[in-house]
Amino acid sequence: MTIAVKKTPDGTGKPRIKMTVEDHERLSALAAAAQDRMPDVASCLADELDRAQIVAGRGRLPPFVRMGCQVEFRDDTTGRVQIVTLVYPGEANIEQGKISVLTPIGAALIGLSTGQSITWETRSGLTKSLTVLDVRESVIA
Repeated sequence: MTIAVKKTPDGTGKPRIKMTVEDHERLSALAAAAQDRMPDVASCLADELDRAQIVAGRGRLPPFVRMGCQVEFRDDTTGRVQIVTLVYPGEANIEQGKISVLTPIGAALIGLSTGQSITWETRSGLTKSLTVLDVRESVIA
C-alpha cells in the first residue's frame, strides 16, 4: 500500500508543527544526547525540531502536542483510537499510556494540532499514518 503525501510549503510532506521554547530547548538537548544510542529516532526528533514554529510558552496556548500533554489519535490504517501522554524517556510507561518522545510515534506526535495527520515510520520500517483527534493538558497530581 502506498500512502500519498501532499507536499507542504517546506517540501517535506509533513504538517506544520508548533513547539514551546522550553520544549524545543530541552528536546534539542535530548536529541543530541541520544544521537549515539538511538541515531534513527534522535534524527527523526531533530528533524521535527528543525521544522517547528517556536511559540512563547507563557499564558494560554492553542491546543498542540507538547510534553506532558494527553493526546487522542487515530491510526489511519487500522482506525484504532488511542489516548497517550507524551513524556520524556525516564517517565515512559506503556501500561500507563505514557509514551516517550524518543520513540518513532512520540517524535511524530510532537507539535501536531487537533485535526493534523502525519506519516511516520515504525522501528520495523513500516510506514503508518495517524491523525490527532484531541489534545489536552495533563493534570499533574
